[in-house]
Amino acid sequence: MAKYFDVHPQTPQARTIGTVVDSLRSGALIAYPTDSCFALGCRMGNPEGLERIRSIRRLDDRHHFTLMCENFAQLGQFVHIDNAVFRAIKAATPGSYTFILPATKEVPRRLMHPKKKTVGVRIPDHVVTRALLAELGEPLVSSTLLLPGEDEPMTQGWEIKERLDHVLDAVVDSGDCGTDPTTVVDFSDDGARIVRRGAGDPTPFE
Repeated sequence: MAKYFDVHPQTPQARTIGTVVDSLRSGALIAYPTDSCFALGCRMGNPEGLERIRSIRRLDDRHHFTLMCENFAQLGQFVHIDNAVFRAIKAATPGSYTFILPATKEVPRRLMHPKKKTVGVRIPDHVVTRALLAELGEPLVSSTLLLPGEDEPMTQGWEIKERLDHVLDAVVDSGDCGTDPTTVVDFSDDGARIVRRGAGDPTPFE
């Protein structure tokens, strides 16, 4: 049964954030709000959590997981970025974008695209998400909480708790999230390629 945490959207309770992060460090899989929509998340060093995300969403091994990062310094530890790409991403973060880039050796192989050796990274513009990341001190491996066969993600924490109670360890709720996932921009080849249009304005990358 998943624990339910009601977190203030502007001033997250430090004790609650600490409790959620303790559960993540103990191997929990959580649902949590972001600046685009709810996401599933676990620690990088939690292969069981990763497989649980794959199972819930019925993902194959070509799915790009996202490393949800607190800031640009942290992001830079996990992907290779040249100067031009650095400037483009820096100008768009924090925000509702996911960037696909070549992974560094700091990224476990199981998180990379098996052929391209790439990974998704993003810096969210959401108070609660950033509080979780600051307390955790490392990225959250994440995937949009979009269930198989459904067109839109769930938007309310209580609904997630009700429907996924048996497969999650915790639900973090700070109010309704949107239904638009992030805009995904692939920088793994020459130039920028928009893979998915979502909550972030794609214009700077066109």
